[in-house]
Amino acid sequence: MAEFGLKTKMLVKDVMNSPVITADDNETANNIAVTMDKAKLGAVIITNNEGKPIGIITERDLVVRVIAKNKKPDEIRAKEIMTTPLITIDPETTISDAAREMNRKNIRRLGVFYKGNLTGIVSNKDLLGVMPELMEITQEHTRIENANITEEQEENSQSGYCDNCEIYSENLKAHNGQNICDECRIELEQEK
Repeated sequence: MAEFGLKTKMLVKDVMNSPVITADDNETANNIAVTMDKAKLGAVIITNNEGKPIGIITERDLVVRVIAKNKKPDEIRAKEIMTTPLITIDPETTISDAAREMNRKNIRRLGVFYKGNLTGIVSNKDLLGVMPELMEITQEHTRIENANITEEQEENSQSGYCDNCEIYSENLKAHNGQNICDECRIELEQEK
């Protein structure tokens, strides 16, 4: 398949979002919600004083841990409502493995770390967004493989009865899905 230039595996780095929007762990829930709204994001990575990612706040965290508990968003800090620890993944991981990890841990987002640094974030929405493309790649791969198999079958001769004239031959070859003797194949090609 490599000779056709088709990529067989899509990696997290191919679909992740970068750069990542972060917020300090002392930031208020209200400011985090404003940041998420302005950037049109469903999550923000929370960092400590050294800038190290330590957690994540999602829209769901704001609803469940602030609004549902009737807390004042301008008084509650990110460190009080964030989900921690931040679950991470390597950018070279396949999107299939990333989807399995999300499913296994019942989460919708993974921080993407490369050489100890946060380089992106990948969500289940990002993974679902590439599924149609992956299906097209798979279909194209199958079509190419089937064409190669058909060409190989046509090159290999067999013995048996010709599907066209029904006469026994030691040199049948596949032609348009039928086993055809040399004489019938020549006649069929001349008819074209």
